[in-house]
Amino acid sequence: MLINIHDSISLASKLTPKRISNAWKVWRSYQRSVKLGESLISGLPISMAIEPTTACNLRCPECPSGLRSFTRPTGKLDVSLFEKIMNDVSDHLLYLTFYFQGEPYLNPQFLDMVQIASKHKIYTTTSTNTHFLDDANARKTVESGLDRLIISIDGASQETYESYRKEGDLTKVLEGTKNILKWRKALRSKGPKVVWQFLVVRPNEHEIPKIKRLAKEYGVDKVAFKTAQIYDYENGNDLIPTIEKYSRYKQTSDGNYQIKNKWENKCWKMWQSCVITWDGQVIPCCFDKDASHSMGNVSEKKFQEIWHSQSYDQFRRSLLKSRSEIEICKNCTEGLTVWA
Repeated sequence: MLINIHDSISLASKLTPKRISNAWKVWRSYQRSVKLGESLISGLPISMAIEPTTACNLRCPECPSGLRSFTRPTGKLDVSLFEKIMNDVSDHLLYLTFYFQGEPYLNPQFLDMVQIASKHKIYTTTSTNTHFLDDANARKTVESGLDRLIISIDGASQETYESYRKEGDLTKVLEGTKNILKWRKALRSKGPKVVWQFLVVRPNEHEIPKIKRLAKEYGVDKVAFKTAQIYDYENGNDLIPTIEKYSRYKQTSDGNYQIKNKWENKCWKMWQSCVITWDGQVIPCCFDKDASHSMGNVSEKKFQEIWHSQSYDQFRRSLLKSRSEIEICKNCTEGLTVWA
């Protein structure tokens, strides 16, 4: 509860008349679009995810970064391109996630970019496997002004942790947690709030009670249990949890599996957010791992031009018509998370 109160206060502190006006325009245009079945877009994104890098040190089995399976180019976001993006959107943007694919701390300019966004008074968050959060990086992270730090910790023992986080070291995750909390206290900073995120899969679901106890011991602010996106789920998969509430999928009468939720011909994300890859491609959402629906590149055009482009308009229109026919929507559950 406390972290929710903190987030509300922190987000409220980022509000400006321009951002409030923009959010209202976006919401109203979304409501009208759904009602009329037309792509009517007004304003700019309220939130955005930007990819610091596609590189990752781990090899998680359901992650394109871990599998090294991208068909798109891999690389690191340059701070000069990030500054261009900020110049285009900072007046209206409220919430910025420094994550799409890859491990953010592998980009040496990552915390510089966080600091730039913080100076624009944008709420900032990132997700990390914490293998690079040594004492020096922990201090820099607190000093950068980051609002929320999501730490992936998918096991309470090394054996369980590395069963999914291939080549990972739980000791480094725990040390990184200690480092960030130590510097937050030493610098008398309110942030970042620290969230342990536990991606629930069958091999680790038995450690859910243990991770809750461990979180209290370490003093993290919150534990989040996230359902896992699994690519080959129809015929069952050893990663699908047996605990129903932590699974995105359910077994049908014929023994196969399907996604629990229904595909409605609407999606709030297409009006209020987007993702920008490390090389500047603007894509609709985080389910487009290979940037197969690039709407344009911010290194070549202003963001506003891309956001209101004919190609983006056509994509939103097709979603309102038949979302189930869009490939990246077929495994979408809006990233369901269960809070402890």
